[in-house]
Amino acid sequence: MLLAINCSALLFYTMSTKIYTKTGDNGTTALFGGTRVSKDHLRIDAYGTVDEVNTVLGMALSHNPPQPLDEDVFNLSTMLFIVGADLATPLVPPPKYAIPRVEAQHVQWLEDRIDEYEQELEPLQNFILPSGTQIAALLHFARTVCRRAERCSVALAHNEDIGTYITTFLNRCSDYLFVAARLANARAGVQDVKWRNPLL
Repeated sequence: MLLAINCSALLFYTMSTKIYTKTGDNGTTALFGGTRVSKDHLRIDAYGTVDEVNTVLGMALSHNPPQPLDEDVFNLSTMLFIVGADLATPLVPPPKYAIPRVEAQHVQWLEDRIDEYEQELEPLQNFILPSGTQIAALLHFARTVCRRAERCSVALAHNEDIGTYITTFLNRCSDYLFVAARLANARAGVQDVKWRNPLL
């Protein structure tokens, strides 16, 4: 089954071969399962922001990051499609077909990558600025968008059951992106830029 962040548009696209469906012209969109909601619904905001994270990762990948970042960031990008599909498919009512859900193993994958990267990095003693190489800056950018996706998902979770692992995954994802940005700088021989109070 096709999994996509912009679920309704791509679902209709596979059926009609046209990317424009006109079904959303009234300001609503379809979730997996067929329920229509307003495009400013918290659920749409959540998976739309996950899509933004993924787009920034695509920008980072276009700059050819070194191993292991290239493969790991690509794998993370595919996992974010699962996050998007999960958010686009309410638990109630249950969908009529199987949808991949975010699970503990996805969180564990991020934690394993973080632990692996940190073995190569100097312990962090200062706040750092989101800068350095282009790849590092883009990974920091993805990190901040991921934090927003987490906030959207937490807000959604106050109103609906979104399962156990989505917010945990997004929280750990932003941690991963921070460490990945540091690793990108280290692999390029570029020092992280330490924050200093400019008035002192």
